[in-house]
Amino acid sequence: MAGHSQFKNIMHRKGAQDKKRGKIFTKIIRELTVAARSGLPDPAANPRLRAAVLAARDANMPKDTIDRAIKRGAGGEDGANYEEVRYEGYGPGGVAVIVEALTDNRNRTAAEVRSAFTKHGGALGETNSVGFLFDRLGSVRYPAEAGDADTIFEMAVEAGADDVQSDDAGHEILCAPESLNQVREALEEKLGAAQGASFAWRPRTVTPVDDDTAETLFKLLDTLEDNDDVQNVHANFEASEAAMSRADA
Repeated sequence: MAGHSQFKNIMHRKGAQDKKRGKIFTKIIRELTVAARSGLPDPAANPRLRAAVLAARDANMPKDTIDRAIKRGAGGEDGANYEEVRYEGYGPGGVAVIVEALTDNRNRTAAEVRSAFTKHGGALGETNSVGFLFDRLGSVRYPAEAGDADTIFEMAVEAGADDVQSDDAGHEILCAPESLNQVREALEEKLGAAQGASFAWRPRTVTPVDDDTAETLFKLLDTLEDNDDVQNVHANFEASEAAMSRADA
């Protein structure tokens, strides 16, 4: 796997898993509510909320459902008081894993996350135990037909982005988290609506895993992603195309 495609490989797997999960609406609604509560209820002025709205649209969530979630968060009408929690640990083969959750019961979520790590040959660590292996960034995505790699790169740099990763699946424009809204808006003026925009953790290095280890690792990631409280899972693995194909099947 080429170095520039390692992050895309990881994100491709995550995208495939998201499509399989029937719980995606619940997770997005929770994020919309918390994002609206933590800042202005206007997506144009709240980068986190804008990213959540784009994710909702990408999942074909009805506009009424999106609006209701934002209103609940802005008005504080949601009965559950969700707390943002980040868990870090190592999976099979020494792969670093970051788990982002929104929970109304820290003890329950911590126990479930710890159990998932333990059952699949991993170990939950302390806060910041693996965070130094990742960079926090903003990500704006466009399909491959939006333009060729050179054109997209030039537009992204002009918009204030730091890097672009392009392949047959599309373009991943990467920027500082605080620049996400600015970069997205500048690109949308030239390219139209983005396919998606979000905050993510980009591995600084990747850990190669053999096919057997990858199979166990994917079971861990699946278990974590299926948890109602878990919003995002990030890992720094590098697996073979064969292992990736089996996981997506």
